[in-house]
Amino acid sequence: MSDNLPDMELGVAAADFDARPMLVGRVGKEQVLIVKRGEEYFAVAALCTHYHGHLVDGLLVDDSIRCPWHHACFDIKTGMVLRGPALDPLDRWQVDRQDGRIFVRRKLKPATKSPRPADTQPESVVIVGGGAAGLAAALKLRRTGYERPLTLVSADTDAPYDRPNLSKDYLAGTAPEEWLPLRSDEFYRDHGIELVLGAAARTLDTSRRKLTLQSGRELSFDRLLLATGAAPVRLQIAGAEPDRVLYLRSVTDCRAIIARATSAQRVVVLGSSFIAMEVAASLRTRGLDVHIVGRDSVPMRRVLGEQVGEFLRRVHESRGIHFHLGKTIERIAGSTITLSDGTTLDADFVVVGAGVRPVDDLARAAGIAVDNGVTVDEYLMTSAKDIYAAGDIAAWPDRRSGERWRVEHWVVAQRQGETAARNILGARERYTAVPFFWTQQFDVTINYVGHASAWDRVRVEGDLEQRDCTIRYERGGRLLAIATMSRDLESLKAELELERVA
Repeated sequence: MSDNLPDMELGVAAADFDARPMLVGRVGKEQVLIVKRGEEYFAVAALCTHYHGHLVDGLLVDDSIRCPWHHACFDIKTGMVLRGPALDPLDRWQVDRQDGRIFVRRKLKPATKSPRPADTQPESVVIVGGGAAGLAAALKLRRTGYERPLTLVSADTDAPYDRPNLSKDYLAGTAPEEWLPLRSDEFYRDHGIELVLGAAARTLDTSRRKLTLQSGRELSFDRLLLATGAAPVRLQIAGAEPDRVLYLRSVTDCRAIIARATSAQRVVVLGSSFIAMEVAASLRTRGLDVHIVGRDSVPMRRVLGEQVGEFLRRVHESRGIHFHLGKTIERIAGSTITLSDGTTLDADFVVVGAGVRPVDDLARAAGIAVDNGVTVDEYLMTSAKDIYAAGDIAAWPDRRSGERWRVEHWVVAQRQGETAARNILGARERYTAVPFFWTQQFDVTINYVGHASAWDRVRVEGDLEQRDCTIRYERGGRLLAIATMSRDLESLKAELELERVA
């Protein structure tokens, strides 16, 4: 904590807010953000509860503050989380005004939830999937006053964890595993969330409202959320054995990759998506000789365009990573990897990052409409009444483009889980959030807002090589998405601009 922050127990002049609406001070050892809105002042914790971004560098929108790092959104009056990726509210303090000065001395109790009237609460809610959407929905249900039985079923053997970290710091060895769990075992118990782990769903009966697990256990529900996520596309070639070819989706997968990396020297990463590129960077950070094999001529070309893709390639090459593009793996024999052009590479193992597929088998077998994922309406309800879908499996109608989207990003899944939870409780809230994701590759971080499956113009403003730029993706003169490096506030403003497009 900086020693030059004003001591808010001694106060600051109200005039200090004339030129700016936000100021960071300290109360004891804690940093506090003081915000002036009209003639009122509010004080909340100065750091985002997600990855501790400095909120003073964020964007004020009405009575909310948005984090500059990953776009979490908080209510400045109550400290409550309005949108992910943050899961925890901000602490808040009492603000006093006296003789033209602003004082912050006393921390307030957390804002309390109001129990919902009994006749507005579903008898029971079951969530299928323990990823971003499933956990966000469970937390939102409890925080919105839902008090009846709530069950979260997950095929994963681990309780919900921070999946974006798997391909980044945790895989690179710069973050401990203790950082991964998003909630403790005690939290689920204390909040009445029954967590059923290692439990794959076998059948869903939409008319009887019954979910049957592989174990034979049958769960009844009044409302159900499908949040089963996506699964890696498996490599279907000779020699693609489990002891030689690894995938990254779960923390179990990540542990297996780390275990292999500790005794390996060389690895081939198949794919040039952002997950594959992050895996390559992380394994290179661990000291492995890394080769990337990809079908595209430029890495991440389909998401970020050729200019940004070539820049990322140069970044990786400067760190010693080798590229074999326009190719794929044809067969694996021991440590010999044969590519489609006949080239052979020597590798101790292979990590596949060549795309995922939505895990929509349960919905499909239950007769729920499926088309490149589970089809949902603007409220995230499926074709089956009182059954919702969120996250990587949900294909929703986007009001800006008129297209149906299915986006495989952590923050999108969280925000959909939050919206689905409110709608389960009768809110009738349309899902309108602008997609957001970030990628971290070595010392390069790119924030991306919007969604551009195709474009006819890419405009780069700033200096790409100096990692200080904005990249605008447009089609027919219409802005679709923006990627930024070192321009966090601009990324937030772009998100707001896209939100306001009719």
